[in-house]
Amino acid sequence: MRALPPGARGFILCAVLAAVACVLPAFTDSGTPWAAVALLSVLYLGSELLKVCPPLGSRVPEGIGSFFPVVLAAVFLLPPAAAALVALPGGLAGTVIQRPARVRRLWHGAQQATAAWVAGRVYGLLRGPATLGGGLPTDSGLPAGAADFPSVLLPATAAAVAFCLVLTALDGGILAAAERRPAATAWRGLLASSLAPHCVHGLAGLMMAVMWRSPYGPPAALLVLLPMYISCWVFAQYHRERTAHQATIRALVQAVDIKDRYTRGHSERVGQASTMIARELGMTEDRLETVRIAGILHDVGKLGVPTRLLRKDGPLTPQERRIIELHPEYGHEMVRGIGFLGEARSAILHHHERVDGSGYPYGLTGEQIPVLARVVAVADAFDAMTSTRSYSRARPVPVALAELERCAGAQFDPSMVRALVDAIGRTGWHPVVTSDEDLQVVPASAAVGPVPGPSVLVGMPDQGSRPVAAAPPPDRVPAGPGPAGGAGPDAAGAGAGG
Repeated sequence: MRALPPGARGFILCAVLAAVACVLPAFTDSGTPWAAVALLSVLYLGSELLKVCPPLGSRVPEGIGSFFPVVLAAVFLLPPAAAALVALPGGLAGTVIQRPARVRRLWHGAQQATAAWVAGRVYGLLRGPATLGGGLPTDSGLPAGAADFPSVLLPATAAAVAFCLVLTALDGGILAAAERRPAATAWRGLLASSLAPHCVHGLAGLMMAVMWRSPYGPPAALLVLLPMYISCWVFAQYHRERTAHQATIRALVQAVDIKDRYTRGHSERVGQASTMIARELGMTEDRLETVRIAGILHDVGKLGVPTRLLRKDGPLTPQERRIIELHPEYGHEMVRGIGFLGEARSAILHHHERVDGSGYPYGLTGEQIPVLARVVAVADAFDAMTSTRSYSRARPVPVALAELERCAGAQFDPSMVRALVDAIGRTGWHPVVTSDEDLQVVPASAAVGPVPGPSVLVGMPDQGSRPVAAAPPPDRVPAGPGPAGGAGPDAAGAGAGG
């Protein structure tokens, strides 16, 4: 506790005192249904202990969180103070990974008890108990009436939303106090990411409460928990698998960044620009994620290129350039067995193809080039021009966009270029990774405008750290098919190793 900032200690103390104030009326109220409180408390505590001590040595997925249907069922069935009391044991026994564990458990218990009390008050104000069937369950567990559908849905939904709001408000508050984050940053994204799951848990809790009040009583209510818990388990497995995928991608990107220090941060920015293009083209959310991964991993094949070539000072020999041009094929071989990459693999292989057929490795033309590869090619060249490298200062975003438009139809797919220009014109360019010096952040109003300087721009160097002469325009670049095609510098600066 002493390791926490004074503001965080004070915030936790206030939350604990609030929870105590919420729970105390349950002990002084003669009408508290203790049998129902005890049963629901044991159920919630058991669902939390399953994560701490899984049966038969099985491993519980890391993504599985608190099992709130039991708490929300208590909100619908019990007075607010009794519902807060149900949340307390499970909150205190929940899984804690980071230290201080005791303080975190105390915080979780207080947080959930307070949220349950507030949700219970909201549910009562909207006459939820009456719509659920009227009256409270007795110690014998006998049903008290039938639920009034669909009237019961409004107070139940409001209670679930109130429960979520209190949890996210307290989470944001402790983040701001403990990590000294700005308030806007601490709360950003918390509600959006947690509202839907809490509403689903609220629906399960309502089903449990309705079954509890049915002629079949509490035993029928317990049957609701099993499929819900299995659903949470499956979702947590998916979350764990997704986390492993993201860790794999991060490890590959970090390996490339370490090997080719001159393009550090380039992969993430290409992923961001690729996503902007794909969104402008109207691709689905699933495909947007594939495009982002393709952009991030497009240069993973550099791991197969000798480091001395990636960091070489001075021009490459023709033989060295041919080795550099193998990196798309190296990358495709590296990721071919990673099933979740899907369509991204073809983008990794073909992102240096050109629509006029002078690219590599296969000299594909036009529609022969996979769509995602055409997207990544434009994003790759755009970031190469707008970030500072050892051999060149960053170009202004309008200049880079003008160069892309000049090379559209020869090197790039015009529709992809137009999509990037439109996207940046509307939202600006705000790179998510700013590891390069002088990386530009451009608001929407300034992203597209008059282009300074000459209308025909010289190309950037093709590779890494070596200074070379300016590239010729596209009509002077060798256009022979096959791997040798495109041996000259790319007009927009993507180059052999970009």
